[in-house]
Amino acid sequence: MDKQYLQHLIDTLTEKDNLKLCREEAKSYYKSHIVAECFDTAIDLYTSEHFQIQDVAVFLLGYIAAERADALSFLKETVSIHPNWKVQEVLAMAFDAYCKANGYEKSVPIMWEWINNDNANTRRAVTEGLRIWTSRPYFKDYPEKAIEIIASLKDDESEYVRKSVGNSLRDISKKFPDLVRTELLNWDLSSKQITQVYRLAGKLVLQ
Repeated sequence: MDKQYLQHLIDTLTEKDNLKLCREEAKSYYKSHIVAECFDTAIDLYTSEHFQIQDVAVFLLGYIAAERADALSFLKETVSIHPNWKVQEVLAMAFDAYCKANGYEKSVPIMWEWINNDNANTRRAVTEGLRIWTSRPYFKDYPEKAIEIIASLKDDESEYVRKSVGNSLRDISKKFPDLVRTELLNWDLSSKQITQVYRLAGKLVLQ
């Protein structure tokens, strides 16, 4: 990796906590380098001690993941176990960047793969990354598909994931209240976990 570029990132980012700047740095690098260089640089940057530079790496991997399966795998298997919650927020954004580049409809099987993963961060990257789901292509026309995917995690063992599920469904209820209401009314509320999501998701559509 170019040491001058690394120093530029250190000088530009490490005294700040600015996600927009990290995204801009990643996008600029992606636009000016071939995919192979982007991958190698991202892997190197991810080893940095600075979370801001790691964020650049994760964004960069998201931009190339539709073209490199190993980039997507690195996001799912390695980034998802990073202990910093800020990096996990970027993982969600990187997953959305992958879906956008790959095509949202085409990415549905990968969404199912990720939400069936054992790692809560991997599952949440899907529900949180695509918010607001119905502002995305495909799901804008087929909101019921978004609801089906999100609602599959309504009884997730992780409260962290369940909150994302509830918030995502509540987002959708603003435009599609009847669809979300119908979904919620079919839930078995004998589960404490499901009831928690039910209340959060139904704030705007249930009395």
